Amino acid sequence: MEYTILGILLMILILLYFKVADKFNIIDKPNQRSSHTEITLRGGGIIFWFSALLYFAQHVRDNYFFFIGITLVSLVSFWDDIQSLSNKIRMSVQFLAITLIFFEIGVFNSVPLFGIVIAYILAIGLINAYNFMDGINGITGLYTLVVMGSLLYVNQKIQLFTDSSFIRYAMIASIVFLFFNYRKKAKCFAGDVGSIAIAFWVIYLVLKLILRTDSLIWLLFLAVYGVDAICTIMHRLYLKQNIFEAHRLHLYQVLSNEYKMDHRLVSLCYAITQIVVSALVICLYQKVQDLVLFIIILLPLLFVYNLKFYLLNKNNLKVKL
Repeated sequence: MEYTILGILLMILILLYFKVADKFNIIDKPNQRSSHTEITLRGGGIIFWFSALLYFAQHVRDNYFFFIGITLVSLVSFWDDIQSLSNKIRMSVQFLAITLIFFEIGVFNSVPLFGIVIAYILAIGLINAYNFMDGINGITGLYTLVVMGSLLYVNQKIQLFTDSSFIRYAMIASIVFLFFNYRKKAKCFAGDVGSIAIAFWVIYLVLKLILRTDSLIWLLFLAVYGVDAICTIMHRLYLKQNIFEAHRLHLYQVLSNEYKMDHRLVSLCYAITQIVVSALVICLYQKVQDLVLFIIILLPLLFVYNLKFYLLNKNNLKVKL
């Protein structure tokens, strides 16, 4: 009953947001590098912050710094959705928010200095990678469902590290968001406020699990996004492009834009791939060495990602012909 009520409340809140967004013209206009072609409401991902708020309202003494952190990144990201902000402002707020959750989960007390530096780089990098990957209908919602579902399974079957309801609140928000986004013609896009907020939520949970189990393999719950985002950044650096500017070089963009695959199918493929990866991680946990598991997972993903270059070359050849 709790989750049914939550779903109804979130549905009402997002419908109210649609009225606000429509009134104040909070929209996403397509450009030559967009994967969509029609003007769509932006910022529908604010539902993730609403869900965090509803959870916090019932558990005021829990996840206190998390809620302050997600509020900070959501506020700045929503502002960025309306009026572009400098990267320095966004990064500074993300750094502050990450510091808050590091303090809450005990990173500063249990990790050496060099590990803390690496943790900052990973956390901020993964948050922005999640944002970079939010470009087609359904991809953020479906991928989040898979990641949160994987974390929920681990929490209930392998290692308790948080309140299961805390994970379910994010999953319910994803389902409600998908109702409006996982369509041929999306009613809304997540916007930075959505992708950054849910990425912050995911990173918080993954870090808690890593500290509880003293194992880094749970980073592989983000392997599909991670490989695509990091490899694309390296590709763009090789091309001497500004990595903060819009582009169409992610694998999902090549499939959607160059090969005209349905956005929903591409998003589903990403989600299914991550399901397979997560299942392997769970099944092989403590059965093989962490390094071996990283190799088993990452090498095939790198191979699949590099098919992008074949697809790009093949498409360019068709254009020339």
